[in-house]
Amino acid sequence: MAILVRDIGVALEAGAEDLLAAVAKRLHVRTEAIRTHAVVRRSLDARRRRPLRFNCHVEVGLQESIKQERRRVERLHRADVRFLAPVPRRDLQPGTQPLRNRPVVIGFGPAGMFAALRLARCGFRPLVLERGRDVRRRHFDVLKRFVRDGVFDPESNYLFGEGGAGAYSDGKLYTRVSDPLVTEVQETLYQHGADPDILVDAHPHIGSDKLPSICRRIRERIQQLGGEIRFDARVDELVVEDGGLVGLRVGGETITAGPTLLAIGHSARDTVRMLARHGVVLAPKPFQIGVRIEHPQSMVDRWQYGDAAGHERLPPAEYRLVAKGAGADHRDLFSFCMCPGGTILPTNEAPGLIATNGASRSHRGGPFANAGLVMTVDPAAEGLGALDGLDYLERIERGAYESGGGAYRAPAQRAVDLLANRVSDGGYEGSYAFGVAWRALGNVLPRESEAALRTGLAMLDQRLPGFAGSEAVILAPETRASAPLRILRDDLTREAIATAGLFPVGEGAGYAGGIVSAAVDGLKSADTIITQYSPDSLG
Repeated sequence: MAILVRDIGVALEAGAEDLLAAVAKRLHVRTEAIRTHAVVRRSLDARRRRPLRFNCHVEVGLQESIKQERRRVERLHRADVRFLAPVPRRDLQPGTQPLRNRPVVIGFGPAGMFAALRLARCGFRPLVLERGRDVRRRHFDVLKRFVRDGVFDPESNYLFGEGGAGAYSDGKLYTRVSDPLVTEVQETLYQHGADPDILVDAHPHIGSDKLPSICRRIRERIQQLGGEIRFDARVDELVVEDGGLVGLRVGGETITAGPTLLAIGHSARDTVRMLARHGVVLAPKPFQIGVRIEHPQSMVDRWQYGDAAGHERLPPAEYRLVAKGAGADHRDLFSFCMCPGGTILPTNEAPGLIATNGASRSHRGGPFANAGLVMTVDPAAEGLGALDGLDYLERIERGAYESGGGAYRAPAQRAVDLLANRVSDGGYEGSYAFGVAWRALGNVLPRESEAALRTGLAMLDQRLPGFAGSEAVILAPETRASAPLRILRDDLTREAIATAGLFPVGEGAGYAGGIVSAAVDGLKSADTIITQYSPDSLG
């Protein structure tokens, strides 16, 4: 295939032959002249004042030579038709510097997992240390012991374990990161069990029902390539000598460390505090705080699709919303991690805390939709240092647990009641497994967050009638949208400032925000190690 045809619009009822006819018309050829074609990008155009349609980018090969295809594109002279030159894949060349000890990866979420896979493929046989458990045991700990029996395990939960926090998320793969490695991440996920649609959808997702098995297959591939993964292996201390990392203490064992990738995720607060004790340089950064809002999915479908809601070819609708200037200092209130047909999860890493997040299965077929509504906190304006941000969020989460009366019930309020300054009553119909305790959320959230929520809800309700109505339930708090600090690293070497041999990566280090961007960040640091050292020196 040598020609890319962009922005081909086809109706909901259209079939493959209609798409092909539209491509042929754009290229001024007969359909019979098209030798091969493949959809490489697909999105749903649901803008108002026009019929719903799918918008596709299609790669095409014609029944003519490459030279003729190039000339055809030049004659058409259209911005939405271009000739595709082959892009050679980058081959990594391992370095020559001897490596005394194999690389170590701390954490087996997206950043650590993709870094370990890259190192293993290049012959470095990495050692992965994950404080949680493999997905099979983690599944039992989460869904049976915690959700069913209320027994929380601080080392095996919705945040810690194989796959990290992403393993039980919606599995969104949309990212604003523009990097060729994004495609590599998507292809790797597809090769290990994700649906091929992730390679073409404009806003791809995998689903919480499929992610655990994908994580397991990637782990097995790393092991086949000589890597080692240890679960129940929390790093308790660093061993630092002369400004460089030389070892790690795991339980009663001291492990001699080679280059070490630190991929701990955004919620390993105990590990972050340990890093600070050992002189790893941290800095505060902006972070988000807010709530989860839940609506019937049918309501979201009507907002987005109008009379076409319920059409068999339409996916459950989603939204991205911004209430501009709703907060103090003209800060925006915005939606985050919207989960169509999803569930709200308890994402605390320690007992006695409440933190919410969203997830959905691959079919997104649940009756409710949920999303974060958050506002950015400027640590400088609040006078917060790096570790202060952790304490700030933890106080809110502990207060929410106590406000909910324990048993992990989330403090909640209907949107219409929040705006009317009254506590909600009646039964809760929603997806949060532990149920809710009706409370005035102004007693749970920081004052400026609750004020921004009030203003933003009123603004959004004008755009989407019912957004702040009686069917909208707000659960608090949403505090895991991003880490409140950054583990500083050198831009060139990617090593931690003042701690040679330690490579901070991913969300927990403050350099990513989601599955794909975390994976890309992990790959880049792995590549730095690969191009510096020789795997042959490991023996």
